[in-house]
Order: sequence, then C-alpha cells, then structure tokens
Amino acid sequence: MRKIGVFGGTFDPPHNGHLLMANEVLYKMGLDEIWFMPNQIPPHKQENSFSSSRHRVEMLKLAISGKKHFKLETIELEREGPSYTFDTVCLLKERYPDDKFYFIIGADMIEYLPKWSKIDELTKLIQFVGVKRPGFQIETPYPLVFVDVPAFEVSSSLLRDRIKNRQPTDYLISDEVKAYVKENHLYEM
Repeated sequence: MRKIGVFGGTFDPPHNGHLLMANEVLYKMGLDEIWFMPNQIPPHKQENSFSSSRHRVEMLKLAISGKKHFKLETIELEREGPSYTFDTVCLLKERYPDDKFYFIIGADMIEYLPKWSKIDELTKLIQFVGVKRPGFQIETPYPLVFVDVPAFEVSSSLLRDRIKNRQPTDYLISDEVKAYVKENHLYEM
C-alpha cells in the first residue's frame, strides 16, 4: 500500500513555498509520493484562476520536473464546476483502492474546515495533514496531524503582483516556471 499525500490548490503560479511544504510533509509523514492536484474552481474562492487550467498544469509540470516523489494529478480538472474535496477523495479511492491518502492543507484553510462539504464523512475517508504557519490558529475539532515547515513567506498572489509590477521573483519561483510565465505573458495585466 502506497502512502500518498494529496496537495490541492490553484497553483497560479506554483512556487518554491509549495515545493518546500510538500517536501517537508513527504519526509515527516513517511509518504511515498506527493500528488499535486490543481483544482478547477475552489468553492472557497470567489474568483476563477488568473491563468487557464492548461497553463497551471504546464507550470506544475515544470515546477516538479526531476523530483521523483512529486507527481501531477489532474482528476479535479476532469470535472465541471466547483471542486469539492469529498467528491475528489471518493474518486481517488475508487481509482486507487490499495493506496492510503493524506490530504495536505495549509494553516490558512484549517479554520474553514467546518464549512467544507461533507466534512464529517470526509475525515473518515482520509487523513488530513495540517501545515503550521505563523499567525494562523490551528485549533480544530477535526482529526488533523500537524507538520512544522520552515517559514518561507511566499504566495501565488505575491508572485502575481511582483510579476505585474516587474519586480524580481528570483528564489521564489523556479527558473523554468519563471521562463514559462514570461513566454506566455501571464500575470502582466
């Protein structure tokens, strides 16, 4: 039985903070792989992604290239409408019945768990792994395992702003993703 960490998000763009978080969870939880899973429309976000699914997938491929324990999973992009974690987990368990899944969430999402669709049923299907971040409450009535990750203050919104304002993104995003963003004129607005 493989132990798979599922890391969902918009990844618009994927950055080195995503990779750091995934790598820490991989080793601290003793997982076999981390599957990066770009979502279609996250129910908790009012706006759609800034770039298309195709661009986000291509950027993720570049970001995780050469990292043997990191894989791309596009299951949420196969469905229309909002991406509900409960539906995704049911599909994953159906497709990969011999694997055990761990769903990775950042500290910023922990407070929203009570609002997640079918959260009580979901906690019986999958182990949640909460990644601690400074400034966020991690108290929750739900059964989470917590992992400490070195502080690395970067976000996709910060990167979009820096790209739009022609500020440097060195060491925040991989050179390959940076080149893709430039070549495709993403986030220039």
